[in-house]
Amino acid sequence: MLDQSKPVYQRLRDVIANAILDGQFGDGDMLPSVRSLAAEQGVNPLTVAKAYQSFQDEGLVIVKRGVGMFVSDGATARLRTMMRDDFLTNIWPPVAEQMRRIGLDARALIDAVDA
Repeated sequence: MLDQSKPVYQRLRDVIANAILDGQFGDGDMLPSVRSLAAEQGVNPLTVAKAYQSFQDEGLVIVKRGVGMFVSDGATARLRTMMRDDFLTNIWPPVAEQMRRIGLDARALIDAVDA
């Protein structure tokens, strides 16, 4: 589920990141063009360009002039590490606090997930 409170380019960035992490695009794979992804997602091409630029700034995507955008070598592992660190730093602490507050332990959580 995408966070609707985020700006559109960040939500689009999440879509692209999830596609990379889910294996839809692997290291070295060509990403959809700005225009085709904009049409697919129903957003402005400038929004797609901004999302791609953020990946490029982080070295996760490379541009081959006249050819297209590609997932850089090692990007999947780096992206996974970045997202894991973000989860542990920003998402998990309030979840852990809420679990403590309501008396939910890790075993009960695992059992609920496995059910």
